[in-house]
Amino acid sequence: MDEASRVERDELAREQIRERMSHVKHKLLVLSGKGGVGKSTVAANLALSLVLSGHRTGLMDIDIHGPSIPTMLGLQNAKPVSTGEAIKPVGLGENFKVMSIGFFLHKESDAVIWRGPLKFSLIRQFLKDVEWGDLDYLIVDSPPGTGDEPLSICQLMPNIDGAIVVTTPQDVSVIDVKKCITFCKEVKVPVLGIIENMAGLDCPHCGGHIDLFKAGGGERLSRETGATLLGSIPIDPQIVQASDSGASFMQRHADSPAAKAFCATVEKVLDRLGDEP
Repeated sequence: MDEASRVERDELAREQIRERMSHVKHKLLVLSGKGGVGKSTVAANLALSLVLSGHRTGLMDIDIHGPSIPTMLGLQNAKPVSTGEAIKPVGLGENFKVMSIGFFLHKESDAVIWRGPLKFSLIRQFLKDVEWGDLDYLIVDSPPGTGDEPLSICQLMPNIDGAIVVTTPQDVSVIDVKKCITFCKEVKVPVLGIIENMAGLDCPHCGGHIDLFKAGGGERLSRETGATLLGSIPIDPQIVQASDSGASFMQRHADSPAAKAFCATVEKVLDRLGDEP
């Protein structure tokens, strides 16, 4: 393909993406500076909280090497449908649409061994060819760090409302999240705020609070970077059980401290975007 043809193809793709994304009111990225902070758990439960609040919501999983969203939502056996002109995302209820490379793997244990250009092409396809329809929110679950996937989505997705950055209270996570915030500034994506995950554990036996990963990391990071602390989510073994079984933690354990923390966090997100809870 000559240079002129490539430029024409790329501009056509961008126009198709602009058309698809014009039907999405708000577009949010969920990022983390390092792995193991529960970023996908936060992304999935934020999306579920929005759905339960009555918002039409999409969840795009671009964690290409570790697509855990299908398992968390009990969609391991789901397959998107191609109509020839578009790909229909997997529906989970009336107001929830999901897309992940995990839907296209033959087995959950299959490894995706791709370099950057293939990742870019897949993310472009998820934006250009997936029939998202009219959405209030599209949540993008990006892999940890500041590599190909987050850079690609920032380059391809127009008018991103902001990034939600996930950390744990411990210093190692906080240090890496600072790099993530710097990344957002470099690619001109607003930082909507910080979510501190794994913010302590209330012992089910004695009722005492245990700071397993220290305490106050989210507040300290907020002070140092100027980013809003959207919420602190405590550790809850029921989140692990729900995620592994594909059950909705937000529905099954709505009265738990963690579920209430997610709901309070969503209210702050909506407030930051000027939307009604």
